Amino acid sequence: MIPRLSPRSAARAPVLLVLIGICSVQFGAGIAKTLFDEASPTTLVWLRLAFSTLILLAITRPRLRGRSRQDWLVVLGFGAALGLMNWSIYQSFARIPIGIAVTIEFIGPLTVALLGSRRARDLIWVLLAAVGVLLLGLEPGDITAPGVGFALLAGAAWACYILLSKSTGARWRGLDGLAIASLVGAVGIAPVQLIGHAGELASLHLLAVGAVVALMSSVIPYSAELVALRSLRPGVFGILMSLEPAFAALAGFLFVAEHLGLAQWAALACVVAASIGITRQNPPAPTAN
Repeated sequence: MIPRLSPRSAARAPVLLVLIGICSVQFGAGIAKTLFDEASPTTLVWLRLAFSTLILLAITRPRLRGRSRQDWLVVLGFGAALGLMNWSIYQSFARIPIGIAVTIEFIGPLTVALLGSRRARDLIWVLLAAVGVLLLGLEPGDITAPGVGFALLAGAAWACYILLSKSTGARWRGLDGLAIASLVGAVGIAPVQLIGHAGELASLHLLAVGAVVALMSSVIPYSAELVALRSLRPGVFGILMSLEPAFAALAGFLFVAEHLGLAQWAALACVVAASIGITRQNPPAPTAN
């Protein structure tokens, strides 16, 4: 006999699922970074996309016949944003601490939330986020211009991902759109992988870790979010997703011993607070970042 959850436990379950998803994706990034001495970020992100594609295609078996030209244009754009987002944030992880990279990357969804807002008071949250970004410059020892640039590129791709996710979800059922988008992302990065880093794919160890990272960074978090959103209010989901930079900093500390300074923790807190404030009325779409 399956025990029934109490009303309080049932209410907490979706929140727990979202937190598990956030923890999984950031810890997957931490595991990937431990291997940057053995393989390039491109190899690791390609393995992540390739394995997650195989898993998602096996699970969903998406229907391809009868699709309109617009269906394909939307999912191709969605896949390009997904591939660029993952590739650029891994390039950033290789150059600056994970927590700082995700904090900067969060400028993307913050911008989307701001553009969807019609309230003048949301400018307060923008200023708070700007203060956070400025605080990052007070302890520049762990920050490099390329690392920041790749994080900003990832943020821009994340913004595009969010904007395209709703259209993809409306045109492709369930996880079909994500499966096709993952395939597009993997195919898009494949030339860079094969030309510059093909030899790294001969390592069985890397292939095994790539499969683990794919599960932790794509399949588990997106599935958890999908289930949670069936009973979780979008505003609550948006607030929970705002904790991503904090979980990223924790992953960096646990897996690669990345220690943030006081100003960097203050910057992270500013961005998290700004994200919580601005998403309370303008929740973002679910992501597979």
